[in-house]
Formats: sequence, C-alpha cells, structure tokens
Amino acid sequence: MTHGGPWPHGANVMDLDGPDKIVVVAHRGDSGNHPENTRAAFEAAVALGVECIELDVHRSHDGELVIIHDDRVDRTSDGSGEVSDLAWAQIKALDAGRWFGDAFAGERFLALDEALELIPEPIRLNVHIKTSAETLELVTRSTVSMLRTRGLLERAYVAGDEQTLSMARSECEQLEICNLIVHPAEDYVARSASIGCRILQPGHAMTNTALVEAAHARQMRVFPFFADEPDEMQRLIDCGVDGMLTNEPQRLQALLDDEPLRR
Repeated sequence: MTHGGPWPHGANVMDLDGPDKIVVVAHRGDSGNHPENTRAAFEAAVALGVECIELDVHRSHDGELVIIHDDRVDRTSDGSGEVSDLAWAQIKALDAGRWFGDAFAGERFLALDEALELIPEPIRLNVHIKTSAETLELVTRSTVSMLRTRGLLERAYVAGDEQTLSMARSECEQLEICNLIVHPAEDYVARSASIGCRILQPGHAMTNTALVEAAHARQMRVFPFFADEPDEMQRLIDCGVDGMLTNEPQRLQALLDDEPLRR
C-alpha cells in the first residue's frame, strides 16, 4: 500500500500540507531484504510505495559519484579498496550483490545519476554525502549540481556534517539540509536550527518526546535513524516523530496500516 505522507505530489520536500502521516524512509532502499544501495534495493522500495529513500554518495578516483555507504568496497562487494582510490570502471565491474545472497549475484554499484533514474516522483530523496576533507567541496558541489540539473531540489534534502551542509547551502541557499552530527545531544536541536535545518535525524535511542517537542517548536521534522523492530517503531511513533529510517520499510508500513490514528 502507498502511504500518502505529508508531501503532496509536486510539493516541496518540507510542505506540511496533507494528512498527518508517518513518513517511511527506506534506508539504502529496501536494505533488509536486498543488497543495500543497489538497483534491487531501490526498485523494491519504489514498489512498496515508500515516501522517501535514503542513499549514500562517495566519489571514485576519476570523479564519478558512487552510491555506496562505506568508504571501502570490501563489505558490500567481491572487491577490495578505498572508493576514492578506484576508478569508476573498476567499481562498476564488482559484484555488489552476492555478499547478500546468491539470488543477487551480479548486482552492480550505481552511479548517482543511475540511482536517481530509478526513483520517480513523488518519492523524496535523503541524499547522504560522505566524503573526506580533501574532496568535500568537489563532492558536495557536484551532488547539488546534479540534483539541480535534474530538477530534484524540491523533493530532495542533503544530509551530512555541519561543514558539508554549509557547503551545500552555499551552492543552493534554498536546499533543505539535515544535520547528522547528533552529539552533544543536549544542544542537537538548537545547533541544527542555528544552521537552518528543518529536518533532524537523531539516533533512535536518543529520540524521546522532549526532543521531538523541542524540534516541533522550531518547525523542524524528526526522522530518527533507525528502527527495524515493531516495538521500537511503535515507541518512536508514540514519541510523535514525523517518520523514521528503516531497513524494513514493509514492516513499518504494516505497523502503520494497523494504526490508522498515528498521533
């Protein structure tokens, strides 16, 4: 079932019109059931009708924006090495699926432009920029430029550390940003508000009613990272969150279907 979500078709990523729904953010796609950050994971999340998909961006040695969480290819492929030391042709040749299961043998890493082709409207994009200090400016500017060129700025937000977000905002003042530097926890909401964030991604364990209420008082949305088990999903819902990242989007959808009144 498609959950309507608070982002109507064609609206800005932060548009609060529409029904009060919990936003299902598929973490690296449907990564509990498919190899993360691959075509299989993204297509499965799209088929489920999630409201938002999170993905991670690194840069290859020759400048390609690569969808991968780690700074090395070792954990999620049959290869080895730093993403920043490998050419895109080398990365593209790796098997990025067999590690998860034989059924996914032959899955390949995606470039950012390939991933964006897989995620249609009205699904929103949580784009996590992961980069070294040396490549911060280049990767951030290239990512924001691609989102702009593809007309995706209104349905995307960039997540990262405060330096990355400052760089992203210098590239596009209207871009929505999400601060991932949650510690010190006691001033996370205030720090994030001070740099113009309207989206927060606190760790699930630190998320409580007081944090959510403090964020809402500043007109900020709260999408904790992350929850896969129903008990924790329900606890976060009871805290008043606006959505959550999950590796099990269908599980969260099933829970929400059983709870038509979410607040």
